Amino acid sequence: MMKDTTEIPGFTSRVVEGERGAIFLYEGGDGFPVLLLHGFPETNLMWREIAPLLAGEYKVIAADLPGYGRSNCPDERLRDAMSKREIATTLVEAMRSAGHDRFAIVGHDRGGRVAYRAALDHPACVSHVAVLDVVPTFDVWDRADARLALAFWPFSLLAQPSPLPERLIFSAPGAVVDNALGEWGTPRDVFPDWVRETYIAALSDPGHIHAICEEYRAASSIDRENDAADLRAGRRINCPLLALWSESGALASWYDDAGGPLALWRRWAVDVQGRAMTGGHFFPEEHPAITAGVITDFLKSRMS
Repeated sequence: MMKDTTEIPGFTSRVVEGERGAIFLYEGGDGFPVLLLHGFPETNLMWREIAPLLAGEYKVIAADLPGYGRSNCPDERLRDAMSKREIATTLVEAMRSAGHDRFAIVGHDRGGRVAYRAALDHPACVSHVAVLDVVPTFDVWDRADARLALAFWPFSLLAQPSPLPERLIFSAPGAVVDNALGEWGTPRDVFPDWVRETYIAALSDPGHIHAICEEYRAASSIDRENDAADLRAGRRINCPLLALWSESGALASWYDDAGGPLALWRRWAVDVQGRAMTGGHFFPEEHPAITAGVITDFLKSRMS
């Protein structure tokens, strides 16, 4: 039986309506606001254990990305609707509607890509940014090789023209979720059955599947172009940036020739710190207390 997932313990669920569509979120705690963003193929429930730990110090908002989970799919009449720029703008507007003009962002996987784009495009709104198990999208593609194609298959497969990726996911959403939860370095037993079932349900709606594929298509095209334009213009993230990555994952070794993940992020931000974390790609769910502690220490040390 699927567990009732209407709330994270101690949190309330809420839908924030906006001109760009509705955003589903959980919120709890009190203090400076911190926005938590999930990755693929998950929802905001990936923060189910970390959010209550952070809520002892902060107002915590865990949102489903536009096009994911229970958030609306963007109107495709909006050009590049699933680009990180448009997603970031949608979330910034949603946070304003929720009463938060300035906040920190913590993003894992796809959420990390949205997080750093928000910090670049909305510097007045983003006080701190934490990016978990990602390097910038431009660098991913600029350094892509056979390892990326085989290990990070969503980058290439989901970016293929419609409708092939959509049909593949719709035909076997459970296989997609099980591959991620079981093969990306984190033990399968980290994810309770009800969480797995929730992730599968979120990946079973045709409209959301299409939006997710559009997000990956954007990563291979307009997101790369926007990143490249920022590099050429010398635009950098001015707020403090925390980069965390799996010590057993790809980021721990693939980018050694560039100096590792911190060296890559220092091309993009003026104030960078970070470290490798015990666990696989889903280390926030594998080691929530440790992850929450590192995030809290970062926010406290950089809070003005």
